[in-house]
Amino acid sequence: MTSVLITAFEPYDRWKTNASWLALIQMTQNLPEQPEITTRLYPVDFAQMKKRLAEDMQAGYDFALHLGQSPGSGRIALEAIGLNIGGSSSQTPDQFRPIVEDGPVAYQSTLPLAEWSVKLRRAGIPAHVSYHAGTFLCNATLYYSCYLADQLDLATQSAFVHLPLDLSQTTGQLPDMASLPASISAAALHLILEDLK
Repeated sequence: MTSVLITAFEPYDRWKTNASWLALIQMTQNLPEQPEITTRLYPVDFAQMKKRLAEDMQAGYDFALHLGQSPGSGRIALEAIGLNIGGSSSQTPDQFRPIVEDGPVAYQSTLPLAEWSVKLRRAGIPAHVSYHAGTFLCNATLYYSCYLADQLDLATQSAFVHLPLDLSQTTGQLPDMASLPASISAAALHLILEDLK
């Protein structure tokens, strides 16, 4: 049976919850019979993410689907490229460092992101393909997932999905922020999983 690793992140900074985890919880309330799904919750920390992901990837999943939240966005973003550069929000760009010393400059997801984007929009879910996942932990997760598959000679194909904030996270925010119910994000994940059987 096809195996899929799905990861999400813990809360960070001012966010008391994380849209990626909220959507993943919603998705697991109605799991399909296949593919076989393993879920993980990662801390918002570069070193810990790399350690945990390296351990998880040893299982040799067919696919790795990584989730993160994207405050300010109202659309699901299917991230195509992971860059070998990263840092935290407290650093200036000149303080950023390679995620992997002497690693390739970038990796591109081999999954059909454009097709997924069309599929989601046809289902009434706002989505698009993005070619820049930022330079923080989300980008690092996509890059490192692809790097591990490459270095360990795994067949794992990876993608990163940025999800809008859930409605519960934006209530009472000033100014108003874009959001999408976690149930809609979960529905999007179900549609993606249909293609991973």
